[in-house]
Amino acid sequence: MSAVQTINPFTGETIQEWKPMDFPLLTSATMKARSTFAEWSQIAVTERVKRVRTSLRYFEENRETIARDITAQMGRPLAQSRSEIDGLLERFNYLCDIAPEILEPDAIDQKENLHREIMHEPHGIVLIIAAWNYPLLIAASGIASALLAGNTVLLKHSTRTLSIGEHFEKAFGANHILQHVVMDHETTAKLIKEGDINHVVFTGSVAGGEKIYGSTAKRHFDCNLELGGKDGAYVAPDADIAQSAALLVDGAMYNSGQCCCGIERVYVHEKVYDEFLAACRPLLEAYILGDPLDPNTTQGPLADAASAKLMEAQISEAIAAGGEIIAGGNARQIEQGTFFEPTLLTVNRNDLSIMQEENFGPILPVMKVTSDSEGINYINDSQFGLTAVICTSDRAHAESFAKKVEAGTIFMNRCDYLDPALPWTGVKASGKGSSLSRYGLLAMTRPKAIHFRTGF
Repeated sequence: MSAVQTINPFTGETIQEWKPMDFPLLTSATMKARSTFAEWSQIAVTERVKRVRTSLRYFEENRETIARDITAQMGRPLAQSRSEIDGLLERFNYLCDIAPEILEPDAIDQKENLHREIMHEPHGIVLIIAAWNYPLLIAASGIASALLAGNTVLLKHSTRTLSIGEHFEKAFGANHILQHVVMDHETTAKLIKEGDINHVVFTGSVAGGEKIYGSTAKRHFDCNLELGGKDGAYVAPDADIAQSAALLVDGAMYNSGQCCCGIERVYVHEKVYDEFLAACRPLLEAYILGDPLDPNTTQGPLADAASAKLMEAQISEAIAAGGEIIAGGNARQIEQGTFFEPTLLTVNRNDLSIMQEENFGPILPVMKVTSDSEGINYINDSQFGLTAVICTSDRAHAESFAKKVEAGTIFMNRCDYLDPALPWTGVKASGKGSSLSRYGLLAMTRPKAIHFRTGF
């Protein structure tokens, strides 16, 4: 197998080369994981929590090194990379707090001479396939739940951010409860089809998720899939327009738009449409593109330079259909990095690619609507259903919106944030299963019924 290189998207320099593992080496890794599982799964949950918390010190003690690795490998401004470590600690600590209660057996009202309860048994070996765009957070959600529930973990990180997988192994690798494995797609597929694993957690493309789901179904075990989104927002006539503009611009531009739950389309009521566009424009024009290590930079390069062509094609189609660019709209080259200008444009049709296909870029397409129902219909007119947003000053208005919109998370006056107390889940092509919250912990287990006859 040829070596895998991690490349700095701003400088174009090779950071490190990695040799992918062949199947015999992976088999050795699964044997270690299986041996460790026999012990780790029998440890009391409170003790697992204690050991996981101790391992978290690694991220505190190596904050700057980890943040710089994120910036070097995917181009995010350093200040934003530093904040991702805080997000990781928030998720882990919340799940550690609730794990002892959630993973306790469920008590059932007892009948005479019978003892009944439901135990939450770990799956065994969990393969976690993590994406590059939030290299700590995406991996952390699965890892925390899997380890606390008593599983052992094989972590396959994206080839763009392999050193982050290495950091996780340094933190949690004692006695092989977590191993970082470097694999190509072919070997990963073989491991899922033939290897000694019991569950898969995958964040990535719809096509990749469908293949994994098909493979796990044939082997009679399950998977958790997060497969992206095309998250829509509706700005109601009673919204605070200045706050809504700031919220949605940040939700679309943060991390250069490279976020599966970022805002990718906005529907604005005609009564506040012009005001909303006017409020957004100066916010987008204020972004500073450049070296992600420069503290003045607020937007870094695209991790995947090729994605700029998709964005340009989507914008061209929208303009040809009568849309208008209000700000940005072009790819730019700075040193060796490919950037895309923060872009605001109007759109006249919901069937256009820019309103239907994920682009992973800093683009905010805005469409005028005449009613709540029109906005809701357009939001639901999508293959995806990860999150949706309503900007309104009326909670009852938001509650009505939430009942009608097909998405895993409904936000009011907020977006692009994962609360560890709430399940992170999608509908339609956005995936299946849950991470975070009590449901994320339970997803890393299977129920075992205890039905004892204690007397006659």
